Amino acid sequence: MAVSALACLPNEAESQNPDVVYSEYETYNGRDLELTVNDSGTHFALWSPKAQQAQVLIYESGRNTPAVDTLQMSRSERGVWRVSVPGKLYGMFYTFQVRVNGKWLSETPGVWAKAVGVNGKRAAIIDFESTNPEGWDTDKSPEIKAINDAVIYEMHHRDFSMHPSSGIANKGKFLALTESGTTSPYGDKTGIDHLKELGVTHVHILPSYDYNSVDETQLPSNQYNWGYDPYNYNVPEGSYSTNPSDPSVRIREMKQMVKALHEAGIGVIMDVVYNHTSLNDDSNFSLTAPGYYYRHKPDGSYSDASACGNETASERKQVRDYIVNSVKYWADEYHIDGFRFDLMAIHDTATMNEVARELKTIRPDIFVYGEGWTAGDSPLPIEQRALKENVSAMPQVAVFSDDIRDAVKGHYTDATDRGFATGKPGLEETVKIGIVGATAHPQVDYSKGNNSKKPYALSPTQVINYVSCHDDLTLTDKLRASLPDKDDSMRQRAAKLAQTIVFTSQGTPFLFAGEEIFRDKKGVHNSYKSPDSVNAIDWSLKQKNADLFQYYQELIKLRKEHPAFRMKTAGDVERHLVFDKKENRPGVITYMLKDNANGDSWKEIMLVFNGNDAPVDVNVPKADWLVVAQDGRLVAKGFGKSSGGKMSVAPCSALILAREK
Repeated sequence: MAVSALACLPNEAESQNPDVVYSEYETYNGRDLELTVNDSGTHFALWSPKAQQAQVLIYESGRNTPAVDTLQMSRSERGVWRVSVPGKLYGMFYTFQVRVNGKWLSETPGVWAKAVGVNGKRAAIIDFESTNPEGWDTDKSPEIKAINDAVIYEMHHRDFSMHPSSGIANKGKFLALTESGTTSPYGDKTGIDHLKELGVTHVHILPSYDYNSVDETQLPSNQYNWGYDPYNYNVPEGSYSTNPSDPSVRIREMKQMVKALHEAGIGVIMDVVYNHTSLNDDSNFSLTAPGYYYRHKPDGSYSDASACGNETASERKQVRDYIVNSVKYWADEYHIDGFRFDLMAIHDTATMNEVARELKTIRPDIFVYGEGWTAGDSPLPIEQRALKENVSAMPQVAVFSDDIRDAVKGHYTDATDRGFATGKPGLEETVKIGIVGATAHPQVDYSKGNNSKKPYALSPTQVINYVSCHDDLTLTDKLRASLPDKDDSMRQRAAKLAQTIVFTSQGTPFLFAGEEIFRDKKGVHNSYKSPDSVNAIDWSLKQKNADLFQYYQELIKLRKEHPAFRMKTAGDVERHLVFDKKENRPGVITYMLKDNANGDSWKEIMLVFNGNDAPVDVNVPKADWLVVAQDGRLVAKGFGKSSGGKMSVAPCSALILAREK
């Protein structure tokens, strides 16, 4: 599978003791771990059940200064060590240090640091109230009834704003998404105004927590990384702030970004990576409770289902509690609206169910989805993994559909492989799996599916449909590689068809940033640390590819305005979505959405997808039809009339017709 874990930086692991019985560790789920500041003083708490000693070192700055005080901690209840001092130590920094098996381990900011100095080596003591932007208390997330009412736009902070054509002042920063009125050299909207114009409901932002691969003291060097190498899970990444040395700035600016997006009617989804850490023996987990947070092989070495050097052990109580409480913290403190779990199948289903359940106590419309696969084998039993195949055991969690992805554009492992939208026959049944949202449907023959051989979703709300994301080739690059004999105008026809299939299918549509203007990445598959010259979106493409942008815009509008594309139950999909039994031709899929599906104002919607290089004729029932899409053009409110009968569907295009009576 395509996995973003390829973006991380592997580390050599020292062997851990395989005989440690971690299940016997005392655990603690109190909300006071790490740091509490109140009128009685500053209080430190660290979970380290096997430590023989523990201490807190106090510093006046975030780096390169000696400690000004050392506080000896006392063992408390359930594996927790504590120490308190009178007064509020705002403005100071600290680290923890523990002695295990007679050896003092390296200093760590702790696993629960919520503010840090530059590069996250020392935790910071700040007043969080002072980080709230004006109006934060009344900040309100956009309302959404169900996940499949969302239109998700996946983006990276730098990609979106770094190019000179963006017109954005705070390039590569959280604040880039707070700037309104920005335009390309041709006067086209960029930045947050572009998102509003396009019509997406949510942005899925690649990792925004504090990660390890970018040196925050050397930002002029323009280091790039996707950020799938976690260091401090509960602090925003400093390189996306205007001043990484000031612990409050990154927090305030991320909140400003969230607030600006909310005011624009756009929700914010965090990409979270709890499945592994960037460091092994030197991670914050290992420096507080060595071995406990990770799975190991029988010889004691780190298990590595992430392909990044280690994997976390979500089935252990303290780890599960950590993941659950961490996402709840982001939802509470930063008003995050959804979470995308990287390599989610490394986690167990019980953990993911608790994540979803607990988040919905904060706000019922927060949603959770993730990659239903691993990057390698794991000691976690297959039946316990949060795999795509096990999503029925996680009713409030969604998974990416690799079925529709690979069937529509061609397999991700072969750049030249074609898919349904690029003229390859034999993929019709796999595309249908995506169309019905991977639910059980009597007209879909799962035995012919390429990736899945049986329905796996309980409802279409459990499936994320997409043809491309940050991993692997962009859709533009894939089309250039698989259609070398075509020009970009023909490739854009294929792009339109591919996305029309995605956006009219049951499930939740997911779009990679910039593909609405035919953005490419110069053919680089895994651009996790490629320079801005590869990753940055060139906003002058919006003018060049204005017709494509308008098509995407109308496609999104069509989906948002018509609930027939957003059915909530498998039963409704089975009743209202009917494939044409007479149509059984290679490269052609025809179906109806019938009987005012999901309360739609349109009584019937007919969709025909032609992936062939030649036109095909289809028989349309005699009626007064509104033409919504035809021959590479789409207008949500319709742009023509038809009385039905025999109609020609142009090569590599969608025909969409609708009638109200």
